[in-house]
Parts: sequence; structure tokens; C-alpha cells
Amino acid sequence: MTDALELDALWEDFHRVVNMTSQELAAWLRVRDADEATEPLPEQAGTPTGQHVLAILQKRRTDLTEDDLRVMRKVVDTVTDEADLENEPEPETTAEDTRRRHRLMTLGHDPLKG
Repeated sequence: MTDALELDALWEDFHRVVNMTSQELAAWLRVRDADEATEPLPEQAGTPTGQHVLAILQKRRTDLTEDDLRVMRKVVDTVTDEADLENEPEPETTAEDTRRRHRLMTLGHDPLKG
């Protein structure tokens, strides 16, 4: 298991890059997977990683598992690599910006949220 200082740093980093609430993320995952005819069940909406991020947001730090820590590290690394955290929010200007925003939102990070 991760030591207390590493866990504290990871917890802070995760909650810094995941700027959507659990309600916002759950709603986004449902919208993302919905189409004209169907909408997935809430517990089945979104990617496995998005669902895991949602579950982590609903946990206390003391309840985290090794798998949670692995996902948290992955999310922190991905968002840090793909997002310009210093200059957000920045408006979308291209289709690629929109795709990038939607990818990040699936991990709980909305680049347009200030």
C-alpha cells in the first residue's frame, strides 16, 4: 500500500484534476452514452475508468483500494498530460478541442470549468 504522504499527495492531485462533482460526472456519463432511442442504466453508463472515477469520488480516503490508487494515478497523469491546467478555462475552437474536452470529462475533468 502507498505510504501516508504519497496517499495524501495523490488524493490532493486527483481532486485538483477531477474538477467535476460526482453528480456532474454521473450526468455526463449518462448523456455521453445516450442516443435517440435508449439511455443506459446509471450504473452502466460511461467507460469503466469513468465509472471507477465516479466510485472514487464517493469514497473516503481511508476506503481506497490498490485498484483505486492505480486509477487515480492514471487519471492524474492523463489529465496533466492532456489539459492545460494553468490556462483553463479556455473556449473550444475546433472539433478536436471538443473531442479532447469530452475525453477529459469522461475522467471527471471539464477544461471549461473555472
